[in-house]
Amino acid sequence: MRPDLTKDISVESFKDFYWLKEELQSFCRENGISALGSKIEITNRIEIFLRTGEIKKPQRKSNTNKKLPPQENLSLDTVITENHRCSQNVRKFFKSVVPKFHFSTFIQNFIKNNVGKTYRDVVKAWNEEEERMKDPSYKRIIAPQFEYNQFIRDFFADPKNQGVSREKAIKAWNETKKQPDNNKYLITK
Repeated sequence: MRPDLTKDISVESFKDFYWLKEELQSFCRENGISALGSKIEITNRIEIFLRTGEIKKPQRKSNTNKKLPPQENLSLDTVITENHRCSQNVRKFFKSVVPKFHFSTFIQNFIKNNVGKTYRDVVKAWNEEEERMKDPSYKRIIAPQFEYNQFIRDFFADPKNQGVSREKAIKAWNETKKQPDNNKYLITK
């Protein structure tokens, strides 16, 4: 059975089990640890606390973006800068060029990793991703913190689960996350 998340839990037990972000945040608040940040950041702070008793502060993001005025007169030739923000103004521009546009994880990562390129390159990347998504075998990458989403995808990819209800998949997830060690769906033969 899954142990309670208290300051007396071993690091190994903590790492062996699945924890909701809300559970992690509650633990942090009870122990004077910052509950801000992503699930991975919070998990790392808790692990450090359990190992050493040290309370790590979250890494502050640069306030540089907050000081920048909103970009105006955007065009396909607008260059992606180091301090680029995916703002409402930028979203509005992209929607004027690509009506179904939204800041997907793919596009956010493209922008982050392509400083110096232009919005024309962003639109091209968007269109290429849309084409890839038309292929039935194409799967978007699921970030590691989204264990539930990965489990559900893998559950339905198992041929023995064809036609099985979503409720059964969720039930399987709820059973798996209570077990130590691994929250991945394992195909049984």
